[in-house]
Amino acid sequence: MADVALLRRLCRLNGISGWEQQVAEAVIEEISPYATKVDTDALGNVIAFKKGAQEPAVSLMLSAHMDEVGMIVTHITESGLLKFTGVGGLDRRVLCGKQVLVNGSLSGVIGAKPIHLLEGEERGKSVPINDMYIDIGASDREEAQKVVSPGAPVTFDTDFHEERGVITSRALDDRAGCAILIDILKQDLPYDMTFVFCVQEEVGLRGSRTAAYSVAPQAALVVEATTAADIADVEEEKQVSRVGKGPVLSFMDHHTIYDKAYFDLALKAAEEKQIPCQIKQAVAGGNDAGAIHTSRGGVRTMAISIACRYLHAPAGLIAEQDFHDTQRLVFELACRIAAGEGAR
Repeated sequence: MADVALLRRLCRLNGISGWEQQVAEAVIEEISPYATKVDTDALGNVIAFKKGAQEPAVSLMLSAHMDEVGMIVTHITESGLLKFTGVGGLDRRVLCGKQVLVNGSLSGVIGAKPIHLLEGEERGKSVPINDMYIDIGASDREEAQKVVSPGAPVTFDTDFHEERGVITSRALDDRAGCAILIDILKQDLPYDMTFVFCVQEEVGLRGSRTAAYSVAPQAALVVEATTAADIADVEEEKQVSRVGKGPVLSFMDHHTIYDKAYFDLALKAAEEKQIPCQIKQAVAGGNDAGAIHTSRGGVRTMAISIACRYLHAPAGLIAEQDFHDTQRLVFELACRIAAGEGAR
């Protein structure tokens, strides 16, 4: 079973795009006793190779990204408020009133013009990020500048909770994928495999682009979190994927048309191993596969995701059983691809 304690540890670390050092250090600490070789490249990707029982028929790269969405301080007002912009695709509708950490330790609250001062149409509109600020309780700019400066990273101050088979936390996208890869790397592998923990996925698939070029795999398996919209007032055909219904297989998104033979192989593996799974019911979003599959002369690529409600918000929600089942399917598909199954 996938390690929930490890997932808790990873989700509690601060690591927005470009500031993944805490996560990278934890990943290296976890995998170093088990990996044959661990490297960190110029962008900060952690690339680990593990020798298996035999050489693979197909060289395989398994990938998950370490970064999370967040914010960055852009300006300090005369009154000591921090102006900011998003790092990654934030859902601005849910930002006001949320607690945040600036520079990983400085507490603040996202604020905007109070609702009782709004007039007319203002009350029915979501507040643009340009009209928000982070309040750290400073009396003026001089006091704020003693503890923060423009360029400081900001993360949501949301803790990890596990109860009734449900996990809620920030950064489940994609620390859940990282935890799954770490768990698999710790096992005895039937074939050599390379594991990549990427940086800067949320701002343009940047780390995976350089990592795939360096690793030069023949095939790649991306482990992600994807949108679950099985909530009130969403029509069934628009729910994309559903929490508690198993790992999510994608046939296409906005960046990738996934390898058809590997898609079919994933379905076959799930059926044979009695792992529940679901097909993503939309062509939407994207992940590091978009950069990996076009690297060098092309990389045959598949993605397996965990259904997660409220992506890119202060907290997401997944089913613990989906976490475990996704690990099982990722391991099974990785072994089959490395063995040469799904050839075309």
